[in-house]
Amino acid sequence: MYDPRYPVCMRVYGELVGDRMDCIFMSMQECQASAAGNPATCLVNPFYAPRPVRPGRPER
Repeated sequence: MYDPRYPVCMRVYGELVGDRMDCIFMSMQECQASAAGNPATCLVNPFYAPRPVRPGRPER
């Protein structure tokens, strides 16, 4: 499942590890480090919805 809170997902393949989508990464590098040596690939989360930036207080 795509989690809109995280910009990067790891698609995991295979019978031994399960076929799933893990959207728990804040960067592509973080995902790639976790995917290394596994039947997996990293991709940009198409449903990522960053939190809106709250406007700061105006300077005086």
